[in-house]
Amino acid sequence: MSGTWCFNHKNDVVRLVENSGSEQRPNPEGKLLVHIPSNEVTTSYEILETKLLSLGWERYYGSDPDLFQFHKRSSIHLISLPKDFTKFKSVYMYDIVVKNPNMFMVMDK
Repeated sequence: MSGTWCFNHKNDVVRLVENSGSEQRPNPEGKLLVHIPSNEVTTSYEILETKLLSLGWERYYGSDPDLFQFHKRSSIHLISLPKDFTKFKSVYMYDIVVKNPNMFMVMDK
């Protein structure tokens, strides 16, 4: 059994979140990025990429190999994310929310 111990500051509870082969480590900040139309929690970049592509975003291959980036032709916006999903923190989530109004929201776990 492997996983990550998560501490919930609201109710002082510690719990073990088990790692499966396909799941990445949960966000240590206790935040979730939710796609509003489907009510689906973003648990991987594969899920996020599918949602962003459906909204008109395209993969952008810049010069930094450590970034996972998306660009929308109809805007000047660029979404830059750390290539490692375990580093996907709330600052990146809010960037996605601001650039996609009414499509995503950030929630506490």
